[in-house]
Amino acid sequence: MSEEFVRACSLSDLPEQGALSVEIGSTPIALARSDGEVYAVRDVCSHAEVALSEGEVEDGTIECWLHGSCFDLSSGAAINPPATKPVPTYPVKIDGEDVLVSVATENA
Repeated sequence: MSEEFVRACSLSDLPEQGALSVEIGSTPIALARSDGEVYAVRDVCSHAEVALSEGEVEDGTIECWLHGSCFDLSSGAAINPPATKPVPTYPVKIDGEDVLVSVATENA
């Protein structure tokens, strides 16, 4: 299946070091910017099913606000408990001021 990128938000909508919740189709996405890079992960913690976009973003990770599990933004891997399962990640492209995400390609 080919990657179909859709506009998720404007780059200026995204905090310099933080996350933004968007929905593409029926897929909840946490867009996060860390150290100048933009990432897209499913906006649902694999442990407690709460929004990851409400957590802290730091050093390429996003932390779940409820129980403190951290996930690697580039791979989706759970870094510490209580989460043990990764969260899906999605390809991101920047086109001028637009942040584009492909939900057709889900990497878990």
